[in-house]
Amino acid sequence: MAEPKVTNVVKLYTVLLLSSGPKHGYEIIKEVGERLGRKASPGQIYPFLGLLESGGYLKQKAVGKREKKVYTLTPKGRDFVDSLLSRLGNLVDIAIEPRLTECAHCGCSVYKGGFTKTIKGARLAFCCEYCAKSFRK
Repeated sequence: MAEPKVTNVVKLYTVLLLSSGPKHGYEIIKEVGERLGRKASPGQIYPFLGLLESGGYLKQKAVGKREKKVYTLTPKGRDFVDSLLSRLGNLVDIAIEPRLTECAHCGCSVYKGGFTKTIKGARLAFCCEYCAKSFRK
């Protein structure tokens, strides 16, 4: 079976929530809805959970008096989430890299809120005022 497609934010949040520990369906629906600021429907969550389960990415077991189904990632599911996060991280790197500046003193990357100072006519970027004070050309 091919790797499941995570084609929207609801599916992404679903696998991320499962990576933090076992969850039951209603808990996933509620938490996805809270994080996205809009209601997630059972029709979005349960078919995706079924797809993950049929592919061996998660397992379920009934717990409690009402025998709620609790979903847990399998080792294959954890590998899938790790791969997904790696690919997502690469996309974020591509999006952020053009906005980074390098501290002229220590060389660290600064996204926002850096400190700039003009030294000997050149406008230089620093991560903080302490690096700017420490800078010697």
